[in-house]
Amino acid sequence: MRRAVEALDLPVWDCVSGLSRGPGHRNVMAHIDSEVKEECLREDLKFYFMNPCEKYRARHQIPWKLGLQILKILMVTTQLVRFGLSNQLVVAFKEDSTVAFKHLFLKGYSGIDEDDYSCSVYTQEDTYESIFFAINQYHHLKNITLGTVAYGENEDNRNGLKVCKQHYKKGTMLPSNETLNIDSDVETECIHLSLQVLSKNPQDWKNSSFFCLEFYRLLQIEISFQLKGIDLQTIRSRELPDCYVFQNRITYDNRAHSGKIKIYFDSDANIEECKVLNISGSIQKNTQYVLVFDAFVIVICLASLILCTRSIILALRLRKRFLNFFLEKYKRHVCDADQWEFINGWYVLVIISDLMTIIGSILKMEIKAKNLTNYDLCSILLGTSTLFVWVGVIRYLGYFQTYNVLILTMQASLPKVLRFCACAGMIYLGYTFCGWIVLGPYHDKFEDLGTVAECLFSLVNGDDMFATFAQIQKKSVLVWLFSRLYLYSFISLFIYMILSLFIALITDSYDTIKKYQQSGLPETDLQKFLKECSSKESYQKEPSAFLSSFCCLRRKGSDDHLILFN
Repeated sequence: MRRAVEALDLPVWDCVSGLSRGPGHRNVMAHIDSEVKEECLREDLKFYFMNPCEKYRARHQIPWKLGLQILKILMVTTQLVRFGLSNQLVVAFKEDSTVAFKHLFLKGYSGIDEDDYSCSVYTQEDTYESIFFAINQYHHLKNITLGTVAYGENEDNRNGLKVCKQHYKKGTMLPSNETLNIDSDVETECIHLSLQVLSKNPQDWKNSSFFCLEFYRLLQIEISFQLKGIDLQTIRSRELPDCYVFQNRITYDNRAHSGKIKIYFDSDANIEECKVLNISGSIQKNTQYVLVFDAFVIVICLASLILCTRSIILALRLRKRFLNFFLEKYKRHVCDADQWEFINGWYVLVIISDLMTIIGSILKMEIKAKNLTNYDLCSILLGTSTLFVWVGVIRYLGYFQTYNVLILTMQASLPKVLRFCACAGMIYLGYTFCGWIVLGPYHDKFEDLGTVAECLFSLVNGDDMFATFAQIQKKSVLVWLFSRLYLYSFISLFIYMILSLFIALITDSYDTIKKYQQSGLPETDLQKFLKECSSKESYQKEPSAFLSSFCCLRRKGSDDHLILFN
């Protein structure tokens, strides 16, 4: 600002106005310079708090960021939809393969899991048949499977099955005499059955001592093996196929020793880069088009990131100017609320969204080129960034008073709501722990803490109430009566009192905002400064015209510092 004053031809003005060059002249020039600074600062602040349309009408500044955000919304959403459709094929292939493996390797599998396990056996004979059935199915896999799967290598780089059993050390047990003599230390024994061993006489490995099970000591048996497969359905979508490695585990759980052995089937599917892919047709061109589109999304997000970061930096400079001026003129500091007005939270949201989109797009390009296979991380980044992009649209709707109520209500009610939730959360946690320890043995929805928390949250929303009451087992009259008191008190407290108070807090904030919109918001120091007169009565005539042209001349010299505030 000082350089612009020195650059003016002040002696010419001195001659016209007849002002002297003495101390009085210096005081007048100092006063004029102070008013020029104040007026220019006020204009800069007014311009900063304008919306893009007002900025265009004021200085014909094209709202680049607004157009860029609209283009980014369209492109990021299109990118997400295409990636979601591709991810659906991956998920469908994994789920279908798991179901196929259960039918292949689990004897008597009905197609529907029993609770959290696949199926169960109740006799020793059924246990042996189930184990030998899985081994035989693995041996004849190529002749019976309908899928594009083959044998894979385990962690020892060997083909075949690995069978492990866990059991207590030797002891004796006589239930008729209520006598138990057993060592609680657990032993683990494993055997590897290669394809060569399985090709020999089956009785050789079936009659081995390893499969002589003592069920009163047996804890569990685990059969693990790897299979490899190729997903060909992506070719129909003009995408390169994925190669999979399935780490399968069949677990026979006898830790309860209740006469029921639960059978679990777990399949962890990992996508790996295919070693050789020779595919003719239009798939390669389609892949190149998608990669170019993703690269364009990265360029758009990078431009948005640079513009928003630059706007935040310029806003911080403007805040520093205002703080220094306010301290110099009024001899006091600006309140925290006015200082935070210069930090545009929407720009911060856009920057986070752009960073996540750029990283997610890079991962997507690597996945598309089959160099990476981390679909989960890419989905989280692209999904969250798209969420932030669409939430950012609210900023532009907030320029209209009728649409701005939601944002203002959320801002006003958020502190009170957080404090209220902290208090209500203590009561909620108390009910969670109480329900878990008391009702856990008698109700499926209270077996673990996570399930209890989800069940209570559904009750607050009025879901599944009757089923929660009805599924309480009546084995203990005391527990059954406690469950009624527990559920009735929780539902009454949270639905009729806590939830109503929660809604009342938001309603109160909404009424306050509506009142302020009608009568006007309380003015802060920043708003009062922006409404002050732009000139003094003692300089209304010729000095006033001089100040106007003087400010304009100064602004022309510093357009780069002012015009890019958005």
